[in-house]
Amino acid sequence: MPSNVPTSPSQDSAPAAETPRPAAYSPVGRIPVTEVFPVVEDGRWPAKAVPGEVIPVRATVFREGHDRFGATAVLVRPDGTDGPSARMREIAPGRDLYEARLAPDSPGDWGLRVEGWSDPYATWAHDAGIKVPAGVDVELMLEEGARVLERAAGLEERPDQDAAVLREAAAALRDASAPAASRLAAGLDEGVVSALERLPLRDFVSPSATYPLQVDRRRALVGSWYEIFPRSLGSGTDAEGNWRSGTLRTATARLDRIAAMGFDVLYLTPISPIGTTNRKGRNNTLTARPGDPGSPYGIGSPEGGHDVVHPDLGTFEDFDALVARAGELGMEVALDLALQCSPDHPWVSEHPEWFTVLADGSIAYAENPPKKYQDIYPLNFDNDPEGIYDAILEVVTTWIEHGVTIFRVDNPHTKPLPFWQRLIREVRASHPEVLFLAEAFTRPAMMRTLGKIGFNQSYTYFAWRNTKEELTDYMVELSQETAHVLRPAFWPTTHDILTPFMTNGKVAAFKLRAVLAATMSPTWGIYSGYELAESTPRPGYEEQIDNEKYEYKPRDFAAARTNGIEDLLTRLNAARTAHPCLQQLRDIWFHPTSNDALIAYSKRVEAAHSPTGADDVVLTVVNLDPHRAQEGEVFLNLDQLGLPPGTDGSRPVVHVTDELTGASYDWSGTNYVRLDPFGGQVAHVLSVEPL
Repeated sequence: MPSNVPTSPSQDSAPAAETPRPAAYSPVGRIPVTEVFPVVEDGRWPAKAVPGEVIPVRATVFREGHDRFGATAVLVRPDGTDGPSARMREIAPGRDLYEARLAPDSPGDWGLRVEGWSDPYATWAHDAGIKVPAGVDVELMLEEGARVLERAAGLEERPDQDAAVLREAAAALRDASAPAASRLAAGLDEGVVSALERLPLRDFVSPSATYPLQVDRRRALVGSWYEIFPRSLGSGTDAEGNWRSGTLRTATARLDRIAAMGFDVLYLTPISPIGTTNRKGRNNTLTARPGDPGSPYGIGSPEGGHDVVHPDLGTFEDFDALVARAGELGMEVALDLALQCSPDHPWVSEHPEWFTVLADGSIAYAENPPKKYQDIYPLNFDNDPEGIYDAILEVVTTWIEHGVTIFRVDNPHTKPLPFWQRLIREVRASHPEVLFLAEAFTRPAMMRTLGKIGFNQSYTYFAWRNTKEELTDYMVELSQETAHVLRPAFWPTTHDILTPFMTNGKVAAFKLRAVLAATMSPTWGIYSGYELAESTPRPGYEEQIDNEKYEYKPRDFAAARTNGIEDLLTRLNAARTAHPCLQQLRDIWFHPTSNDALIAYSKRVEAAHSPTGADDVVLTVVNLDPHRAQEGEVFLNLDQLGLPPGTDGSRPVVHVTDELTGASYDWSGTNYVRLDPFGGQVAHVLSVEPL
C-alpha cells in the first residue's frame, strides 16, 4: 500500500475535536423544572424553528406540598433579551406536564427557557374557596386574599386598569359590612382572574437553563421545489442527427413555465464538467456510446472540477443570468453538492492522497451494493482532512458568490459527520441565509443526527409510505417527535426513485401523491417530467428507464396539460401560498374515515398566530387507491377544526371550499365522500370556515 495512505485512520491527521463532557453541577430550583422540550441532548445542539413557526414548549413542573404553582415559557432573543412568553397549561393531568405555544419573529441564535413559580393567588383562592364557605378562619382568609391582591396590584408592569380592578377587589375582601360569601366572590371575580392571567404574581421564580434554539429563515421550513437537469432543457439533435446539449441559457428561457406553477425553489443537478474515463452510457451501461453525455455526478475533467461550469452548458456569466432570472420569477436556486470525483478530476492527479488506494495500486470507486459507480471515486476524509475541507469550503463559497442559496447535498451520510458540522457552522457564520438539504435515505439515527448537527432539511421515506396507517404513523413521527431536529422534504419521485406504486398507478398515482406531499409537508418537490407521469422503470430497479442521469431528455411539456397534472400542481402551490396552515409541520390532525382507502387530515393555525388574525384551517381528503373510485364517511373532530367545545355536529357546522375545483359544501360532523381518480378527482383540499 502506498505510504501516503494510512492503514488505519490517524488521530494525528484530524483537527483537534472538543470532547463532550457531562453537564456541571446544577442546583434544582425552588419550583423544579425538568424535562424541557424542545431540547436536543440537554442543549448540546440547538432545536430548530423559523420566524412565525409556532413551537410547543413543554416541561415537567411540580413542587412540594399542596401550594399552587405555575410555569412560564420564554423565548430569548439573539441579543439576550426576553422575547415572546406565555403562561403554560397542564396538558397531561397527573403527570405535571405543561405546555405553551410560542413563535420567534426573526432569524438568529435564540434560546428558550421555562420558569417555574409559586402562585400565591391560586393557593389563596383554593384554600379560601374551601375554608370560607365552611366558616373556618373566615376573616383571616379574606385578609390574606386582600394582601395578595394588593401585592399583585403593585407590580410595576401592571396596567393601571388592571391594578384598579385588583385594588377594588382587595377593598371588597376587607368590607366587614358585606357577607363573607360576597366578599369572597369579589376576590374570585372573573376580572381579577383575567388580570392575574395577563400578569400573574410570581414568587420563588425558578428558571430552567436557557437552551439553544436556531431560528433559520423561513425557506428552511417552507418551499416548493422543482428539479431540472439543465442540459435537457433545450437539448435536441442537429441536422446530422447528433445530440446537442441544452445550455444554461436555454434552461433560463424555460423558467417561466416552472414559476407559473408556483414553484419557488429551482433545483439544479450538478453542472460541472463530466469525466470520460469509465463514463456511464444510457441506463447505467458500462460503455458509453459516442454522444452519451455521462452522469453529471461523475464530476471532473481536464476542464475543471466542482467549481467550474461544464463548457457544454456555458459560463459563469450564463449561470449568473439564470440565477437572476429565477429571482425575478420568485425562485431561488438550489444546487447539487456531490462530493465525489470522476477519475479525470484534477484532484485525482493533484491530490491522490485524498482517495482510497487499494492493494493493487488502483483507486477504489464508489459502491452502494448492489449499485456500482465505476465512474466516480469517493473522497477518503481520513486522508488529509484539512486539505479536503479547505478545498470543499472553497467550492461552496464559489457557488454562494454566484447566487446559490441552498445546497442539496448528495449522500451526506457517507461522509464523516464532524466534517459536515464544521462546514455548515462555518458557512452559516458568514452566510446565514445559506441552507443545506440532506439527501440521506438511510437509518433513522443518522438522518436525525444530520439534522442535529446542522442540516436544515432532509429527504424522507415518504415515497415508500403508501397506506393510511403508514402515512399516519409517519406524519405523527415527523410532526410531533422529530420536528425540532429534522425538517422533512416530501418527494413523490426523484431522478433516482420511481416506486412500484407510481409505476403501477400511472397518472392517478402521480396526482394523489402530489396532493399528499404538498399538503402534508411544508417542503415538497417534484422532478422534471412529473407532469408527464413518467412511470416506466428500468428492469430490476426502482428508477426510470432511459434515465436522465445518463442521457439528454427533451420533453414535450405541452402534452402535460392533457392529463391534468400541471394544473393540479399549480392549484396545490396556490393553496399552499394562500394558507399559512399548509406552511407548517407540527399541527396536523387525522380524522377517522369508514374506508381505509380514504385518508383525511387537517392542518390549523390558530388566530393568535395567523397573519390574517383568524383561524386558518385546511382539511384534505385523499383517495389512496389509484386504480378505482373509493367512497365512505369522514368523521370530523370538530375541536381540531377550531369549533367551540360542545358544537353539535349532527347538522352543518362548517362551510368548506375545494381549493382544487372551487366547489363549496356545508359539512356536518359526518360527511359522505366519493373520489374517482378516473373522473379527475383524487382528493379534496378544503378550506374550512365555521358556519
